[in-house]
Amino acid sequence: MGTRFLLFASVICLMFCASCTTPNKIAYFQNAKDTTYRQTLGTIDAPFQKNDLLEIAITSRSKDASADYNKTEPKGYLVSKEGNIEIPMLGSIKAEGLTKKELKEKITKIILDKQVLVDPQVEIRYLNFEVTVLGEVGHPTVINVPSEQITLVKALGLAGDMTIYGKRDNVLLVREEDGVRKTRRINLNSSDFLNSEYYYLKPNDLIYVEPNKTKVAVNGRSQQAIPLIFSSISILFLVFDKIIK
Repeated sequence: MGTRFLLFASVICLMFCASCTTPNKIAYFQNAKDTTYRQTLGTIDAPFQKNDLLEIAITSRSKDASADYNKTEPKGYLVSKEGNIEIPMLGSIKAEGLTKKELKEKITKIILDKQVLVDPQVEIRYLNFEVTVLGEVGHPTVINVPSEQITLVKALGLAGDMTIYGKRDNVLLVREEDGVRKTRRINLNSSDFLNSEYYYLKPNDLIYVEPNKTKVAVNGRSQQAIPLIFSSISILFLVFDKIIK
């Protein structure tokens, strides 16, 4: 009985190995060499868009005077459909299309022009920096990014990494810029990605990992294949049983 079990297990292993994905299809950054990759400018400090939610803190030499310019509720400043934010005492300010640095400079200039605070300091943070990862990953998820910096690779890692059925050479990135939705196809098998402008993600980016042909075939034929597999195993078991006898 032990010999029969060994033969049976060997057949199962051979069937399993025959269906495995080859390593060259699942390895990241193939042919990557020891080098230094530059960080592409402008990929992190993305321009603000409509519906962005911002935390804005204004301070100066006078704590009491500065308090009038800060919201007390924790909801933050919403960039309206017109692209503006409303700051107490300063009014409506255009934020859409400006980077964090540009908006800080604009608010600071308004305060100085009005001569209402001495040495104003403006700090701005996203309250809704999120990226979404869907498709062939361990657990599809929406990732909150309080640090305001995340790479595509880290986002995939936080989503449980790609399954062996994910297309690593054709990852879809969906990004909205200037009111236009753009799509880009990214090859994570290539080391060129390490120097790509899409290495860092921007707020509200969507990553979708498509299933490869193996996964599509498995899903499409699973109902027919399962009975066939069990029938084949039963026949093979009977054949080996007779050979042994």
